[in-house]
Amino acid sequence: MNNYFGYQGVILRVNLSNGKISKEPLNLEDGMKFIGGRGLGTKILFDEVDPKVDPLSIDNKVIFATGPLSGTATPTGGRYMVITKSPLTGTVASSNSGGFWGAELKLAGYDAVIIEGKSEKPVYLNIADDIVTLEDASDIWGKLVDETTTTLENIHGEKARIATIGPAGEKLSRISGVMNERGRAAGRSGVGAVLGSKNFKAIVVRGTNKVNIKEPDKLKGAFSSSMTKIRENGVTGQGLPAYGTAVLVNIINEHGALPTNNFQESHFDLAEAISGETLAEKYLKKKDPCYRCPIGCGRYCEADYAKGAGPEYETIWGYGSNCGVSDLGAIIKANYWCNEYGLDTISASTTIAAAMELYQKGYIKKEDLDGGPELVWGNADAIIEWTKRMGEGNGLGALMAEGSYRLCESYGVPELSMSVKKQEMPAYDPRGIQGIGLNYATSNRGGCHVRGYMISPEILGLPQPLDRFATEGKAEWTKIFQDFTAAIDSVGLCLFTSFALGADDYADLYNAVCGTTLSGNDFIEHGERVWNLERLFNLKAGIDPSQDTLPKRLLEDPISSGPSKGWLNKLNETLPLYYKARGWTENGLPTYEKLESLGIKEYK
Repeated sequence: MNNYFGYQGVILRVNLSNGKISKEPLNLEDGMKFIGGRGLGTKILFDEVDPKVDPLSIDNKVIFATGPLSGTATPTGGRYMVITKSPLTGTVASSNSGGFWGAELKLAGYDAVIIEGKSEKPVYLNIADDIVTLEDASDIWGKLVDETTTTLENIHGEKARIATIGPAGEKLSRISGVMNERGRAAGRSGVGAVLGSKNFKAIVVRGTNKVNIKEPDKLKGAFSSSMTKIRENGVTGQGLPAYGTAVLVNIINEHGALPTNNFQESHFDLAEAISGETLAEKYLKKKDPCYRCPIGCGRYCEADYAKGAGPEYETIWGYGSNCGVSDLGAIIKANYWCNEYGLDTISASTTIAAAMELYQKGYIKKEDLDGGPELVWGNADAIIEWTKRMGEGNGLGALMAEGSYRLCESYGVPELSMSVKKQEMPAYDPRGIQGIGLNYATSNRGGCHVRGYMISPEILGLPQPLDRFATEGKAEWTKIFQDFTAAIDSVGLCLFTSFALGADDYADLYNAVCGTTLSGNDFIEHGERVWNLERLFNLKAGIDPSQDTLPKRLLEDPISSGPSKGWLNKLNETLPLYYKARGWTENGLPTYEKLESLGIKEYK
């Protein structure tokens, strides 16, 4: 048994070039300074990878990282992160997933796994506690996610947990992710392509150890308090358990902020047909909760052949209103194919929406479709078939698999890509919700809602209601949410718990597990350290502050109809205040004084 608390004290390093597998002691000072998960993985990446590296070259690395609360008796303690340099954006990629795989890796005895080099032939990693081997993956290379998972379960046992890339990652799609337990995804930023470039297919893990807890009695109290708050909160105790994340479809549409037809509109008349309520009534078979999750927002749905996890709110929006589609069965099928090919549902669906606008405006011609369904708004067949073509990398589908920015750029109109730093934005129109627009623009991994979920105060009123149209105070709130989220990602818990829990609650859980004495403010400061480190990596990678912006449409074309009619995003007002709130220069550069106060001045 190790002498660590919360941490297992071991980092597994796998060199694919020479087949060497080594176990290295965790530097506990680093672990606690950067907490774990997202923070620790980012530090490892920064220390070992040149930020200017080609993301698909042999010199890039991939870090699978758990947090100190992963695998423990804490609510939702099953998250893990995949950290690398993104082939989609060129920024640091830090993709989060739930399910059971992250907890299993932690219980196998590892805080992180570093994948480096490149194998000459397809391989996968098998971890059974302290026994770790590289295995031949030739027979599963090219296989869809479900078949890959079933094959590996047959070899290693039903209790083994599988994380794998699909054919999209093998074909180096810049919008491919890592799938675990078939339907959970570390989906964003193209992390699957980096593994594909290394001829690395999967990680099988089986863990039978425990995580040492410093103060078990104190943890029982913190756990009980947190569970009470989660169960009594309207979002985590009622909305999400009943309708999943798709409970937001009607809510966001009623605010006039549900992007429609590639953000050309912001209200969808047929939203009810694709709502969480309709999903529950017609297609839901059972809830599909993650490890130790009291919320249970995951959905297991069926529509003809398409059976499995999801779709989530973002997926329903992306394939639904954003493509003008109201056929929920078709959306479930498109989601199914994303899971099978290992595609990020946000980027895949938003890229199809961009292609539909390119077709609408005459850039994509009918002869370019190679017999495929026309890319017209509302075409349910198109969202299914073009998802498959992206996954297979065929014809126009191969170009679409590069993401919407590169697709639109190839036709000379990159402004039609609704992306930030080349990553597709999610399901909230920032013209009607000012704070989420500022978060999109400043996110360290490109267009992203879960880097600072300003929907919580601006729409849901948590922890307090904010006027969604106002700009006052949004800079400070965005900073707090971004730092808070970075800390939650790092300890290994689910962001959804933050609807009910505050910084003091997370600090109490962390302190009980690790034996520390963090305050809530300390907890958030740890996240601020992670955020600034990511910013420094991006700056050294050549991602300058001019990229802290939004698509031209959202800054210049007012919403034409609906509850948010006439609004633009006022980034010109909020961005300077954001830099000031962060203690950066007016040009968006972290100051030496700020970095010194966070203990990371050596990365300047």
